[in-house]
Amino acid sequence: MQIHYFQRYHSKENVDTSNTMLMLSRLYNYNADKFFAMLNALILKEDESPELSFDLQVVGDESVPDAVISQKSFKIVVETKLHNQFYKEQLVKHLGQFGREDIKILLTLDPRPMKQKLFEEMTTVLKKYNSENKECLVSPIKHVNLTFEKLVAAMEDIIDDRDTEIISVMDDYKKYCFDEQLIPDGYKWMRAIVAGTTFDDNMELNLFYDKESRKYSDHGYIGLYTDKSIRGIGKLKKTIIAVEKDGQMTYHAEDGESPTKEEIDRINEAIKRAVDYGYNLKTVSHRYFMVEKFYPIDFRKTSKNPIQKSKFFNLAEMFGYQTMPDTEQIAKDLDGKSWEEF
Repeated sequence: MQIHYFQRYHSKENVDTSNTMLMLSRLYNYNADKFFAMLNALILKEDESPELSFDLQVVGDESVPDAVISQKSFKIVVETKLHNQFYKEQLVKHLGQFGREDIKILLTLDPRPMKQKLFEEMTTVLKKYNSENKECLVSPIKHVNLTFEKLVAAMEDIIDDRDTEIISVMDDYKKYCFDEQLIPDGYKWMRAIVAGTTFDDNMELNLFYDKESRKYSDHGYIGLYTDKSIRGIGKLKKTIIAVEKDGQMTYHAEDGESPTKEEIDRINEAIKRAVDYGYNLKTVSHRYFMVEKFYPIDFRKTSKNPIQKSKFFNLAEMFGYQTMPDTEQIAKDLDGKSWEEF
């Protein structure tokens, strides 16, 4: 049974915001240093930090203590939308939430970047607001616009493979974002999956299988991971559920066209070969990810430690694709490179 850390029901802005804040709080409680590293890189930028400062002989109004340990105050006001329906009037009202904090950020969060016209208008509004309220604000308010995709990527950047306590939480939040379409355009993503002993069969039969009970997020490509490298990539064509009922195998496609005879033959061959590995693919319902063709590649992970279960890659962003090329070209682009190059 898969454990979910985040609420699962029809996506609403308050639920998405709540789950995002829960993810951030879990990360902060797990490792404050990693949390602030992500915050500095993504939101506060490198010239600002809410981390502790240690100062000697700080001159005050009436005394000079030996040392002062202090921390900058900061406030981040978050406004979340799901369809880029930000309103300038609402955002301007949010500016009244800020006081004399050292660092002030108005954070707008949406599956897609804010419309450029509104972003530019907010830049103008903020410049005027900061100038007119300079004395009471002390420091200016900044506006940062983020997508859920960028937020997830930033958190993944600071989570190491050894952070086993937070990896499962991060994976579930990312899955939530995919499931609720907070990270759109799933067809551009490759999901790297640990293949293990079935790798050769997966490559030959052009499929990958897993128990139906294990849910998955939307993606357009499957990468077969083994021996610290993604060694095959295939474009996902459809998923088929197969299980034996009343002594007969049943097959049904979850979306798209019904299973073809050729696809059923490939599934049956996988079921037959799985016996050698001690797997029961007959009476236990399995999902078969059918790809057009697996192309061999060597897209290597050069850092320490293997992946735990799966990892997502935005192929369009990695290579700047405006439209997705054929899978053979993507395979050529990936082959010989390492994860750390992106």
